[in-house]
Amino acid sequence: MDDGPGCGPGDKQPNERLNSWFARSGWSKGEVARQVNRRARQIGATHVSTDTSRVRRWLDGEQPREPIPRILSELFSERLGQVVAAEDLGLRSAHQPPATSGVDLPWAAPQTVQLLSEFSRSDLMLGRRGFLGASLMLSAGPALVEPMQRWLVSTPGGPAPVPAARAPRSAHPTRLSGPELEQLEATTVMFRTWDAQCGGGLRRKAVVGQLHEVTDLLQEPHPRATAQRLFRVTAELAELAGWMSYDVGLQPTAQKYFVLALHAAKEAGDRPLGAYVLANMSRQMIHLGRPADALELIHLGQYGSRDTATATTASMLHAMEARAYASLGNVQKCHRAVRMAEDAFTDRQAAEDPDWIRFFSEAELNAENAHSYRDLAYVAGRSPTYASLARPVMTRAVELFADDAEHQRSYALNLIGLATVHLLEKDPGQAAELTHRAMDVARKVRSERVNTRIRRTTCTAVRDYGRVAEVHALRDRLRAELPDDTEALDQRAV
Repeated sequence: MDDGPGCGPGDKQPNERLNSWFARSGWSKGEVARQVNRRARQIGATHVSTDTSRVRRWLDGEQPREPIPRILSELFSERLGQVVAAEDLGLRSAHQPPATSGVDLPWAAPQTVQLLSEFSRSDLMLGRRGFLGASLMLSAGPALVEPMQRWLVSTPGGPAPVPAARAPRSAHPTRLSGPELEQLEATTVMFRTWDAQCGGGLRRKAVVGQLHEVTDLLQEPHPRATAQRLFRVTAELAELAGWMSYDVGLQPTAQKYFVLALHAAKEAGDRPLGAYVLANMSRQMIHLGRPADALELIHLGQYGSRDTATATTASMLHAMEARAYASLGNVQKCHRAVRMAEDAFTDRQAAEDPDWIRFFSEAELNAENAHSYRDLAYVAGRSPTYASLARPVMTRAVELFADDAEHQRSYALNLIGLATVHLLEKDPGQAAELTHRAMDVARKVRSERVNTRIRRTTCTAVRDYGRVAEVHALRDRLRAELPDDTEALDQRAV
């Protein structure tokens, strides 16, 4: 069954906007059809089955039904590194119901619990059939940043116990024991370890299910201290659900979880945790080509967590600030943020760090700073100067991650990052060898983010060095193991 036409065959005019973005993407019609079908399967929209003739009709002016406009918006945004709304593509997008669209949500405990419960339930029950993916839209610019600024507004008297949103399950109020709370916290740590080892695709639904269970607990009356601990667990689980969604390419879903995690962190009274959530929102905006939004979000996190964040958290925030400045091409401020990240890291006391920031090791610091230098090289027109700065720092990150069995996804991502640096330095053989190593690691993790970066790096190598034997072999392996961009590779290898 296909997606069906959105309008009759008469009075159609070519969709000039969609044709323009299509030309910029470098995709063929067949490749667009394959990408749409793959993304539809990811969100559970199993009724979607698109082919080349259907894509041609869209270009000729036919309006597809949801979830196609949102899928095309996500695909072009990721392909071109900037937010491309459905309207930018000349497509009509369905009206967004207030419960699932936008990020301007009430900053109040009962509403936060209700929204988390509804959204996690929808993700579990409806996401598999495609309804959740079709009802979400990314926010950016002031529509995203301004609501997040309310995170800084203090709640009079601090976070309060949550009044029951429904009748208790029994005649007696729920009283969680200390060991039960500790078990919930330990489970969250376990999920975080699984994500680092295996990628977001394997355990995402388990995390969402645990999040839903914890929000159920929050709908019972609890003492203030217990409610705060439950909100902290909720914030960590929502952040992890967002991170896993980001890792598998569900960008609107990821953003929604990040926003709800920030709300929960505010109710927990945990400013550093909120800053960590904002840092991941900043990373997502860099990925989507919105570095100015990323910078505002990271500054909001830094301001809100001043005097409360550990040195490790402060170092991570400075490193993300450097990434945003690099994407903006601001060389001096990027260098300054890199130095501040390194200085803060020297003051770290591991015993002071909560579990959610313990991933930020020496390897991670080197990785972030190397990516900042690499991004400066791209912004400066493939500058060999910044590439030469990136190479030793990225090499050190790869060496450290190679011995870290708990962070295999990071190992793969930095192998790819080092490959891109070698491409900047016009060394395609070494770039191909590193990408082969990344593909070996990628087979052990389930991360669409890793797979996408492997495809992009290989496409770049084929475009620039398609006649080099090592690159030709890499292309053949990609076609066999990660074939989504096969046709694009064939077109570039001329």
